[in-house]
Amino acid sequence: MSWLRLQRLVRTSLWLLPVGCLAAGALLAVGTLAVDRAAGYRLVPQSLTGTPSDAQTILSSFATAMVSLTSLVLTVTLVAVQLAMGQFSPRIVGALLNDRFSQVAIGLFGATFLVAVLTLREIRGSDTGTVPGLSMLLSYVLMLASIVVLVLFVHHAAQGLRVAGLIDLVGDRSREFIVRQHGELPVVTGGADEMVAAQPGNVVRVDRPALVAAARQADCVLELVPVVGDFVVGGAPLLRVHPDTRSGASADGRPAGRLRAADVTRHVLLGPERVHTEDLAYGFRKLVDIAVRSIAQPFNDPTTAVQALHRLHDLLRQMAARPLPCGEHRDEDGVVRLTERTVSWDGYVRLAFDEIRLAGASEPQVTRKLCAALADLQGVAPPDRQEPLDRQLRLLDAAVRRAHEDEEDVVAALTPDTEGIGSGADVTAAPPPRAAPAPY
Repeated sequence: MSWLRLQRLVRTSLWLLPVGCLAAGALLAVGTLAVDRAAGYRLVPQSLTGTPSDAQTILSSFATAMVSLTSLVLTVTLVAVQLAMGQFSPRIVGALLNDRFSQVAIGLFGATFLVAVLTLREIRGSDTGTVPGLSMLLSYVLMLASIVVLVLFVHHAAQGLRVAGLIDLVGDRSREFIVRQHGELPVVTGGADEMVAAQPGNVVRVDRPALVAAARQADCVLELVPVVGDFVVGGAPLLRVHPDTRSGASADGRPAGRLRAADVTRHVLLGPERVHTEDLAYGFRKLVDIAVRSIAQPFNDPTTAVQALHRLHDLLRQMAARPLPCGEHRDEDGVVRLTERTVSWDGYVRLAFDEIRLAGASEPQVTRKLCAALADLQGVAPPDRQEPLDRQLRLLDAAVRRAHEDEEDVVAALTPDTEGIGSGADVTAAPPPRAAPAPY
């Protein structure tokens, strides 16, 4: 039981690793100083270390900087804890405090400070004195390592404060526990003609030309199972292999046997969260999240929702008359080698407006902007893309009538207004008629 308690102390202690780094720094400093004394302080020439006064100035700067950097790391760690407690869950605090990278940064900065101070005490004289050269070189190396770790720590802290970063922190640790207990055997679904994901993650990029080339070489057709941006769990199907019916191959030919899963799945990149590289729907998702969050309590900021709707309106207007990807990719002979599901026009319209319509039905600013955006899109969309827009207007009318009892409020809330309440026909005045020009 005492061994288990010691293991828990090592895993959960915030101070143990930094103290170990301080002890290692002290031992290094004592060892290098002893070597310098034994060599009569002539082991490293002063052309590298500088004169005693130069060395004192440099080491003093090092020591001051290390105190500031240590304070920075501790401050960022505490801010991360506060944000995580307030925005996500108080139960995430333990995982943040046990973050090894933060502990290593604190320990390295503290060890560099300790080495600089101990080396500073050994310098004698001003211009003609002695400088412990080996210890000075150790201070330079530790200072350079501290700068590198500082840059990496800023990146690490920024990544760790993301929602996806915190979720992955807990998810990865829980997954590691399962692997330790049961081994690396993911639950695989599907049949023999499916290639599965080795690790979980969002589909962030697909090398379609490489997949087309692989399918052509194996004389088959590949099907990308998830949509770009989807989260794929470990062991779930990533690609399906179909026989090329054009060439007369049958399912018994098992084209999957001519493909190595590792050689094919590496062309589908999985990441910890969605990115904009090939995922247009992710931009819509962010704007919708901003709009819905601004409408919800306690924020109650419909003007921000209108600003998000401006950009959603603009994006849909750019897409209204353009052809969308069909999801088929052919080789140089025109044979379909890769298929994938893509978001349709109806899908983009629903993604842009469904949640905002439901959340903002009681906000006149939001509903008026929605009416204006939908009316404008109806004017530019081709006939085969009108039905999703008509559907949104019907549902918006019903939602507004449920939210308002007075008919005048309903009419006002359904009046198209680009700015919500600001440029509609019921809140602006027509310009005065121009006078007729005087006859000559």
